[in-house]
Amino acid sequence: MTKTLSIGIDLGASRIKAVLIDDAGNILHQQTTATHDGDSRLWKNAVVTIVKDLEKKSGVMPHVGIAAPGLPNDAATAIAVMPGRLQGLENFDWCEHLGTQVVVLNDAVSALIAESRYGAAKNCRHAVMLTLGTGVGGAILIDGQPYLGAFNKAGHFGHMVINDEGRPGITGMPGSLEESIGNATVSERSGGKFTTTHELLKAYRNGDAFAKEVWITSVRKLAIGLASIVNILSPEIIVLGGGITEAGTDLFDPLAKFMDQYEWRAGGKQVTIVKAMQGDMAGAIGAACYAHETASRKGAKH
Repeated sequence: MTKTLSIGIDLGASRIKAVLIDDAGNILHQQTTATHDGDSRLWKNAVVTIVKDLEKKSGVMPHVGIAAPGLPNDAATAIAVMPGRLQGLENFDWCEHLGTQVVVLNDAVSALIAESRYGAAKNCRHAVMLTLGTGVGGAILIDGQPYLGAFNKAGHFGHMVINDEGRPGITGMPGSLEESIGNATVSERSGGKFTTTHELLKAYRNGDAFAKEVWITSVRKLAIGLASIVNILSPEIIVLGGGITEAGTDLFDPLAKFMDQYEWRAGGKQVTIVKAMQGDMAGAIGAACYAHETASRKGAKH
């Protein structure tokens, strides 16, 4: 029996990551190239080159999925809303550009699909994922399927309010979770002493009392956000991905203590919090899975 092959593209602001996988999730080929954000011709043509190369390697016409920042349209053929980055992405028709059927989804949703199919949330019906990096992204899995909501923006946990007197973020919400722990606000949170989470953690590990105060405060606010998510969605598991999770035990140990304090554990049950397993390629893997599953639901044949 011939295996079904799928291509997944993760279009990021700095890198384009791509995989060719089979229907068992095995990565047959993968590629990474610079995005060159600022010149849409370059990254649009780079995607064409990658897809053609992977099609050639596959020997068949694979399903194609593209994960990107922003909100997809209802038809899942384009990113409908993405202000501020990747100019030229909004409402760009990937099916026409690539000359084949393409499904388009948000990159955090795609990462959660990868984790639910082959990673940390495998075999879980109800899961949540947060990506902790420059900002905070997220996604929701309900009954094994990604939940997008009425306007395809469900899962933007970074915009939940932690401090109602905080500075308004890009959505206008004050004191967001993104502001509380995202890498983009380290300088603000530390009064200019540190500019990156890496610098903050280095000082924290060296016993700097101020760095400890800033970091532990950030982790406490993350725990408050996660406990709130648990109360609203009641997932089995919360998967944390993104560069900030590289802090390892310096993140997960204090986070566990704060969850002991804040999580409502009705009947003694508590959510499992784990680090994502799929790493940098999660968005691409999830996009490939989504393309395959979408085609299967529609009865598409290649």
